[in-house]
Amino acid sequence: MKSLLSRLTAALPPGTVAVAGGTVVLGAASYVHLGVAGHSLSTDAMANVSVLWTIVMALGLGIFFPIEQELTRIVAARVVHGQGAAPVLRRATLLTAGILGATLLVLAVGAGPIADLLFRGDRGLVAALGGAFTGMAVCYLTRGVLAGLGRFGAYGTQLAVDGGLRIALAFGCAVAGLHSALAFSLVLAVAPIAATLVTLPALLRAVEPGEDIAWRELTAGLGLLICSTLLSQVVVNAAVMSTKLLAPTDSVLIAALLNALVLARVPLFVFGSLQASLLGGLTAAYTAGDRAAFSAMLRRIGVVVGALGLLGGVPATVLGPWLIKVLFDAGPVLGCVDFFLLSAGTVAYMFAMVLGQALMVFKRHNLQLLCWAAGTVVLVGVTFAPGEVALRVILAYALGSLATVLGMLAVLRLRFPGAAPGATEGPGHKVAASPLGAGAVGE
Repeated sequence: MKSLLSRLTAALPPGTVAVAGGTVVLGAASYVHLGVAGHSLSTDAMANVSVLWTIVMALGLGIFFPIEQELTRIVAARVVHGQGAAPVLRRATLLTAGILGATLLVLAVGAGPIADLLFRGDRGLVAALGGAFTGMAVCYLTRGVLAGLGRFGAYGTQLAVDGGLRIALAFGCAVAGLHSALAFSLVLAVAPIAATLVTLPALLRAVEPGEDIAWRELTAGLGLLICSTLLSQVVVNAAVMSTKLLAPTDSVLIAALLNALVLARVPLFVFGSLQASLLGGLTAAYTAGDRAAFSAMLRRIGVVVGALGLLGGVPATVLGPWLIKVLFDAGPVLGCVDFFLLSAGTVAYMFAMVLGQALMVFKRHNLQLLCWAAGTVVLVGVTFAPGEVALRVILAYALGSLATVLGMLAVLRLRFPGAAPGATEGPGHKVAASPLGAGAVGE
């Protein structure tokens, strides 16, 4: 058993194990938070929390997670060249503040219509949404620099504190007898901000002086990456929002779909512990010109993703309808076939995230965006096809994710044949002497 565990650990990117503990806590917090809310709130109030949670995970993550990804890539490359990250942190803070300010301005100006459309007129939930966006902005900014520096202990600590606070606050709301959608929604704002403050001293100690970074280097691919991430979040979260638009009065189905998605996406929470270390590892290998290490890392992570899909998908398919009833008090509106399609979509989505990070390292954010756009087109087409609403939105998730994976595989094999999973490398084969070199990337 120890030998098997050692081989599995060796197959993972450096830093994965350090982040895994925090990821487990944060992942569990999502289930506890939604589960406690489901047992404490009315059906309509829980539907409001479900919509807000989905927007935070889709729009908020789509806007702010790219900041973490770009900072991880940029800082990891600077570490290879012996350059400090302090200038990157300073400029990234200003950039993040500008993006957050623009987002909050949109919410403030459109508070009335947004509340009427999504939250049954409750403007307090619009304010809670702004607080959740603020929490995401500060945590992704700091996590990006920590991941790029390889400070995965502090990174994992932030995840664990964030998750632990969400659990404590959710139970606190229940014990206090709060039957308010606003109270449970504010958990998404308070926890990440507090977790960021806890790990801020470690971040400030880790950054060192270095050469200034040009604004263009920081922002050149960020716009494309934000668009790609927003589309990826549309694909992974569209089921709940689509049902809200297609069947706005069916609160039972809306809440059940969110619960089912959270359950079917258990592997995604585990995969989150791979992402930060994977992007840093791929960037370091590419920057150092080690093509063999780059391709080997892609192959190994592909095997791990497949294993995660099986370990999470089989139980979800068999036990899903029963589990969402027991854990979240959901109505009996989804069956095993629905959970199979949700699990298949999750596996495809994880493969798309891995391949998308390879495209990021090559600085081909435009190709990544093109593939996610293709997946979104498939998703929209399936969503608005004839048929039962629940089946349409679930099938749209699976087929949209699959279309994105196929597009990325085609792009990688055509444009960067040495990077495609399964390609073979000779020892010492360098990126600079291959189609992965700067000439191909800079086209």
